[in-house]
Amino acid sequence: MNTMKMKHLIYFIILLVTGNFLFPVDAFNQNPGSVEDPLSWPVLKHYDQEHTLNIALPLGGIGTGTVSLSGRGALVDWEIMNVPSKGYVPGASRRKPFFALYVKPRKGEKQARVLEGCVPKVLYEGAHGSPVANPGFARFKNYSFSTAYPFGQVNLSDPDIPVDVKVKAFNPFIPGDADNSGIPVAVIQYEITNPTSESMDISIAGNIPNFIGEDGTGNAPGCNGNKNVFREGDHVKGLFMHSEGVDKDAEQWGTMALTTIHDSVSHRTEWESGGWNTPTLDFWDDFSSDGKLQSRSGSTNEVPMATLGVQQNIPAHSTRTVTFMLAWHFPNRYAWSEEPVGNYYTTKYRDAWDVAEKTAPSLRELEAKTIKFVNAFLASDLPEVVKEAALFNLSTLRTQTTFRIESGHFMGWEGCSNKGGCCFGSCTHVWNYEQATSFLFGNLAQTMREVEFGHATDKNGLMSFRVQLPLENARNFGKAAADGQMGTIMRIYRDWQLSGNDKMLEKLWPNVRNALEFAWIEGGWDANKDGVMEGSQHNTMDVEYFGPNPQMQGWYLGALRATEKMAQYLGKEEFAETCNRLFKQGSEWTDQNLFNGEYYEQDIRIPENPSQIAKSLRVGMGADDLSDPAFQLGSGCLVDQLAGQYFAHVVGLGYLLDKQHVQKTLNSIMQYNYRDNLHNHFNNMRAYALGDESALLMASYPKDRPEKPFPYFAEVMTGFEYTAAIGMLYEGQVDNGLKCIRNIRDRYDGLKRNPFDEAECGHHYARAMASWASLLALSGFQYSGVTNTMNFAAKEGTFFWSNGYSWGKCSISKNDKKAAVNLSVLHGKLNLTSFDLEKFGNTTFDKNKVIEENEILNFTVKKLK
Repeated sequence: MNTMKMKHLIYFIILLVTGNFLFPVDAFNQNPGSVEDPLSWPVLKHYDQEHTLNIALPLGGIGTGTVSLSGRGALVDWEIMNVPSKGYVPGASRRKPFFALYVKPRKGEKQARVLEGCVPKVLYEGAHGSPVANPGFARFKNYSFSTAYPFGQVNLSDPDIPVDVKVKAFNPFIPGDADNSGIPVAVIQYEITNPTSESMDISIAGNIPNFIGEDGTGNAPGCNGNKNVFREGDHVKGLFMHSEGVDKDAEQWGTMALTTIHDSVSHRTEWESGGWNTPTLDFWDDFSSDGKLQSRSGSTNEVPMATLGVQQNIPAHSTRTVTFMLAWHFPNRYAWSEEPVGNYYTTKYRDAWDVAEKTAPSLRELEAKTIKFVNAFLASDLPEVVKEAALFNLSTLRTQTTFRIESGHFMGWEGCSNKGGCCFGSCTHVWNYEQATSFLFGNLAQTMREVEFGHATDKNGLMSFRVQLPLENARNFGKAAADGQMGTIMRIYRDWQLSGNDKMLEKLWPNVRNALEFAWIEGGWDANKDGVMEGSQHNTMDVEYFGPNPQMQGWYLGALRATEKMAQYLGKEEFAETCNRLFKQGSEWTDQNLFNGEYYEQDIRIPENPSQIAKSLRVGMGADDLSDPAFQLGSGCLVDQLAGQYFAHVVGLGYLLDKQHVQKTLNSIMQYNYRDNLHNHFNNMRAYALGDESALLMASYPKDRPEKPFPYFAEVMTGFEYTAAIGMLYEGQVDNGLKCIRNIRDRYDGLKRNPFDEAECGHHYARAMASWASLLALSGFQYSGVTNTMNFAAKEGTFFWSNGYSWGKCSISKNDKKAAVNLSVLHGKLNLTSFDLEKFGNTTFDKNKVIEENEILNFTVKKLK
């Protein structure tokens, strides 16, 4: 018997005897092949040629900015210089970035093509011809797009070209590893397949203009003294791009690098000068003659083209992959500050060349770990549309919506306008909804809590719901949002539970308590301290509500419940009792007074004395006349009226309101807010859904509507839709929940909208990352690093789990008496003392069990009698 078979037999015998055994995940795996073998990329979704028009998959590390891979294979939306710039493609009109293929069969004719699909007919016309970059080049006739984020693959073919091509692009994305998921690099691979019976010589040339100093916004200093230098490093070869003339304090000052890991290369540091676009003609004649690049010199162009070519021979019936890395390094981020706040990523590297040199040796390992994550996620027994919504919205973490300042603190806009960030300050009432950051990158989430409680909250408990930068100015905004502040209390409870970080809780506790007590100040949200918010409540609708309403009450009740739990843990029993009393009072009052038999509505209360409203509670965007305040919810059925309950389910705080009322409310939201189509729908504001698209409206008015309701009542926004849909999933209303999620993703189908850009007030809107909670709702997953306990719903299947620091899979099979559990840790390590299947049974371990990376724990859960 060989060694491998002996190992298998030993494992099997031990499992039979003990039922509980820890062993390596890869124990039964065969040799995955040599390091030269291409790694197989997972695919969740395929888009045909018609549905690629608006696809743009962001490439770049967390907090570094991005360039995007279009559905045709072009690089678009160049947003690497600290600011958003939708639609920006750098370079002269006919000298923009592109990669080109030269192919010469041993006995056939040589050919050259740009490595992109043909120009769509809707982009044929412009003032000076097609508006597409480099429109006159020969391209591939047929193309499609396959993806499982962060992997994007453009499948190119053409009956006139003797090879098939896949344009493959990705970035390392490894939950629990923010640094390796935050590398400022786009990895672009060209997989060339030779299906013929003869060998072929091929060459791929990447062409990137050195546009340092120009970011596409119209506000940049412009290119000046830009230079390209060919380098051969220890691990890469390529072009280093820098500037000798751009101001070194400018946001657009930095370096870029176009590199490859291959040896057989040719290059140009610049193209020749000349009118009538003869430099492009010169390049094409040179490249298409033999696939090798001849150098040029003497150019006066301030945006010199960096060109790097890689030559390969592909044997008959074989495939070869050519890998490029585009790296960047722009240290001078200002964000919404008048002072520079820097970039964390630029503290890790000297310049863009250093990025490439340090990344290349571990590139295959980083690729394999990213594949490991995506494969584990896709193995979950969940509907495909849930996987799509949860996975694709993770791309927002890579865009200019988020960044890490030099200290490493994770910050965010609400979203991105076309040429700038949208709505500054890591806005608490928007970021309340998203769950992805905490469950995938817990350390980043902890830095947000440190900012909110450690910097943005004053001694009186006022938390500025928009954080000013630098951090010493964090409290300067000086305004508090009722939902934002209460939700952030729930968020620190979540992040403490997931991490088990008692030191974080103890350090921030004084301001956590202050933030809750702020609700009770004179002229405050709950000035009479009865568990009900009656005061002036600025909120995510960008206005103030006056009087009790379900949206603020849900967040308030959740904050009371979370603070009670934290206070008990810290031995603050008296304060915990106060929170418990107010929670019970507020919950009972809400059910008795706001529930109208179908859903919860607002009790509008006109302020008796507006001058007594605490000054920090009115932002200036709401009603002017408080004798009859406009912009209220009133009797409307609000799509996210149960937002606090949604969050409470995510973090295991139980029901904040009567369970039957909660379930009835969700049914009413489907009854009154759901639209099969919007042909007859009037919306005086922004349109994120149109025509024959199905959606949940922000609010409906089955009874009577205020003359001027809150501004967004007629709109459709995905983050709010997810909140309602996930609430439905938690309540067992699975068909309705999935219907709502499916409608969202049908709208982002690649043709009408970009599948990697769910917009609200801006592109890549943070609230849409609420979609991650759909996974939590259907699997029932919860984890506490405080008690080292893990929970799942008592259902059979395989489920992905992640607590922000480690992740893996859990497979459950059961009968009437017991359940067999197979729990794997694929990254990090997991502390576990107890495992619970909801309403089925529980298993505890004699001592805290530490499951190391790449190990599996097998055990049995007996059904409770």
